[in-house]
Amino acid sequence: MVVVADAGMLSASNLEALDGAGLRFIVGSRSVKAPSDLAGHFHWNGTAFDDGQIIDTITPRTARRKTCHPRSRRAEPVWDPAGSTDSWRAVWQYSRKRAVRDSATLTAQENRAKAVVDGDRPARKPRFVSASANGLSLDHKAIDRARQLVGLKGYVTNIPVSVMTPVQVIGAYHDLWHVEDSFRMAKSDLRARPIFHRLSDSIEAHLTTAFAALAVSRYLRQVTGLSVKRIVHTLAPLRSATLEINGSLHTIKPQTTPEARAIINAIESDAGH
Repeated sequence: MVVVADAGMLSASNLEALDGAGLRFIVGSRSVKAPSDLAGHFHWNGTAFDDGQIIDTITPRTARRKTCHPRSRRAEPVWDPAGSTDSWRAVWQYSRKRAVRDSATLTAQENRAKAVVDGDRPARKPRFVSASANGLSLDHKAIDRARQLVGLKGYVTNIPVSVMTPVQVIGAYHDLWHVEDSFRMAKSDLRARPIFHRLSDSIEAHLTTAFAALAVSRYLRQVTGLSVKRIVHTLAPLRSATLEINGSLHTIKPQTTPEARAIINAIESDAGH
C-alpha cells in the first residue's frame, strides 16, 4: 500500500510513523528544502534547468541535518532503504510552466512587500519584509533565493528506485487530484452531507453508503468518460412503469435518448462489473 499526500503531511514524525507501520509513501516536499536537497546539483551544475529535468537524490529525515549530499561527489546519492537510516528518497522536477506560474506569484508577493515597506499598505508583515531597529526593509536576498527555485517541485518517498522510477513517483503524486476530486464530488453530486450520528454503527453505515456511492460514481466516470453530473442529468429523467391491463402486468420501458443509450451500452459492455 502506498500513501500519497501533499506537503501538509510532510513532518518527520508522520513519515517515520508511516515507514514504521510498513507503509510506503509519496509526499509533496516544500520548496524551502530544495537548497539543501539540491546543494550538490547546484554546486556542479548551477541553477539552470531544462524543462522536465528530474533529479533523483536524498533528503534528511530531520531538520537537524541540513544536507546528506557531500559536494565532493558529483553523482547524486541513491537512496537505500537498508542503509539510508537518516534520509529519505527525494525526487525533484523542473517545469517551465510551473516556473512561469511561480514567478508571477513571487512578483505579486514582492510588490506587496514593497508596498508595506513604502507605507502604502498596512504594516502586516508579508513575505520578503525584514524588520529591524531601523524599520522595515525589503529582503532582497530572500527574493533572489526564491527566484532560483521557481519551477521546482519535490517529492519525498520511501520507495527505492528499483521499485518505482522517478517518473512513476511523480505520476503517482499527480494522481492525487483524483482523490481530492472524488471528495469534492462526494459533497455535491453524491450529497454526502455531514449527518449527526452518535452510535458507531450509524457512523459506519453512513460512511459505507457514501463510499459505496463514491465507488459506483468513479466506475461510471471510468467506463463512460463523462462527469457524474452529466450522467445523473442524463439518466435521472428515465422512468419505467408497470401497468396492469386486464389482469396481466406489462412493463413500460423508458424512452432513452441517444446519449442515455450510449451510457447504458458502455456500462453493459464492461463485463468485469
